[in-house]
Amino acid sequence: MKNSESDQAFFIESDEDEEKDSIRGEDDGNDSEYSIYSDDNPHQGKPSSLNPSWPQSYRQSIDLYSSVPSPSLNFLGTPNLTRLGSSFISSTLTRRHTPEILPTLSKPLLPDDQQQPQERRSSHSLLPPRGSSAKKLPHYQKSSKASHEIPLSRQSSFGQSVLNGINVLCGVGLLSIPYAVKEGGWVGLSLLLLFGVLSFYTGILLRYCLDSQPGLETYPDIGQAAFGTTGRLIISIILYVELYACCVEYIILESDNLSSLFPNAHINLGGYILNAHYLFAIAITIAVLPTVWLRNMSVLSYISAGGVVASILVTVCLFWIGLVDNVGFQIKSTRTLNLSSFPVAIGLYGYCYSGHAVFPNIYTSMAKRSQFPMVLLTSFGICGVLYAVVAIMGYMMFGESTESQFTLNLPTNLVASNIAVWTTVVNPFTKYALTMSPVALSLEELLPSDRMKSYIYPILIRTCLVFTTLGVALSIPFFGLVMSLIGSLLTMLVTLILPCACFLSITKGKITRFQGSLCAFIIVVGVISSVIGTYTSLSEIIQLLL
Repeated sequence: MKNSESDQAFFIESDEDEEKDSIRGEDDGNDSEYSIYSDDNPHQGKPSSLNPSWPQSYRQSIDLYSSVPSPSLNFLGTPNLTRLGSSFISSTLTRRHTPEILPTLSKPLLPDDQQQPQERRSSHSLLPPRGSSAKKLPHYQKSSKASHEIPLSRQSSFGQSVLNGINVLCGVGLLSIPYAVKEGGWVGLSLLLLFGVLSFYTGILLRYCLDSQPGLETYPDIGQAAFGTTGRLIISIILYVELYACCVEYIILESDNLSSLFPNAHINLGGYILNAHYLFAIAITIAVLPTVWLRNMSVLSYISAGGVVASILVTVCLFWIGLVDNVGFQIKSTRTLNLSSFPVAIGLYGYCYSGHAVFPNIYTSMAKRSQFPMVLLTSFGICGVLYAVVAIMGYMMFGESTESQFTLNLPTNLVASNIAVWTTVVNPFTKYALTMSPVALSLEELLPSDRMKSYIYPILIRTCLVFTTLGVALSIPFFGLVMSLIGSLLTMLVTLILPCACFLSITKGKITRFQGSLCAFIIVVGVISSVIGTYTSLSEIIQLLL
């Protein structure tokens, strides 16, 4: 029965050649050489690779979290798109549908009457058959009153795709890159290049996986195509845990930087004194809580898109303080190699390239998908150079006294220092809700059907998530070590191990020995780095807690 349902889906797809061309890239050179795998891929016969399953909200929520919106977009949006976390950059609804997105359409979005029937016909090829056990979207996610009424953007251009890539890759890891050099020594900078090259290659592998069969648009989709429903669940959980951990890092980051600005701040609650660190952590949590409750996060997405500008501004401030304000350099105190803490540096360098969860979304949103390798190369190149110059300058300026965030080393009496610190404070504040939203939406999908119509349960879920991040941040307030743990345990999986594993599974028997050996090498590097980095980070965290 399952095979007949799958055959029916592909029969409808093959019956319309123009729609097939649209799915594969409209004959504009977007097809990869691996798209031929879809013809006889053993995993393709599984209907589960096309049927919608948890999480259904991944596509839109990740798009909203990661995208740099086009300046031509309208804030008022359109009432036709009524799904929470709608995408700014995604335009695939006009040419390629997945079950994750289909339920969000109440009317055709294109005004062209000739294109509307085509959209409806092509969508049937990916719809689950009647009687499918696919879970329907919660009522509150379909309600127009609670929706993110955001218009569809046009196909993402090359420049916009590059900005999206940079916005994802160049985040708070920039603040800790000098600390990574301190932990590993100058030799450790080679890891920045190594992980950059390997991450770029695995990003290309994700593209080949997406092209292996129609209907794949996200990282969880790739996991399901490679390893079935179990693969989808495991990859989704890993991605959501990584996002949750980033929110914990935001709380620690805000608390550390505000404490450096106001070190004497405290409050007395019935004889119990909250120092600056606890006070600002709690204050920031209370401040971001209403933003997490928001249904329409379009404004936050526009503001958080300034992350690229914030990264450049912080870098300029660092160079200004070092070269113009003449803070001085401590080159003599730097070390060539620091073996004792080198494993910590592994996780820190790995964290710098944690963008693979979003790369499939960027790829499927591009107008010319054949440009995706160049988009990745440009994004990785710019971010790699930015990481390198900040790492070198920061370590030369502060030497062995380099903190886990170089903003904590900046003299507080300088204007450039205040600009850098306040930029560091404001940017994560706007990104917290967008980072937590995918996690919250995924949990809200699991609500029983009789409670989906209520708005109380989503608010309770989001509130609990926010306060648990506060609890973790106060329990483990070690920014650098937590980042190293995330980079070692989660980023190595998402960036190096899982892309190669999915690629080998999907393209089994259809790749060269060199490609297979290269993927095996990357997996070995990822596993070794993950084990060593995770063990060391956990050991140091436990020692500090005891």
